[in-house]
Amino acid sequence: MLTYTIGFIQRGQEMLMLNRKSAPMQGVWHGVGGKLESGETPQESILREIFEETGIRLEPTQIRFTGTVTWNDDKNGIDGMYAFVAQVDEQFVYATPFEVEEGILAWKSLDWIYSPDNYGVGSHVRRFLPIMLFDPQCFEHRCTFDSGLLLDYELLPINEDLN
Repeated sequence: MLTYTIGFIQRGQEMLMLNRKSAPMQGVWHGVGGKLESGETPQESILREIFEETGIRLEPTQIRFTGTVTWNDDKNGIDGMYAFVAQVDEQFVYATPFEVEEGILAWKSLDWIYSPDNYGVGSHVRRFLPIMLFDPQCFEHRCTFDSGLLLDYELLPINEDLN
């Protein structure tokens, strides 16, 4: 079982992103999420994490499991996170920027997130997020890092059953 969950909340052509104030990925725009608690399913974890980090309460029907993001780095070995995408209505009101314990939340346009000139978004996020949003199949997004730099990225189909 993986250690973490990550979720991306989409509102039309925008994504609610978190600029992390501490490691890992300090100062990088990312999704929201965190560690699974004992006895928690990945779906329960991401719903709890989204609420804790944003105050947004989503129903299980509003989120979709999209796969996993795994990594192998020079210090910690192999780990990963279960990845989810949530859709909210384009008229959904959530004023940002908004500072929370984990960092700063802000709506960012998909074009801004995907821009190759944008070094504020993790390079691995720009690789896996479009696939998570637009491909109904679940994938393992396998990343290899060295000193925080993405060295390699592999896309592997997986079973969408979390049980």
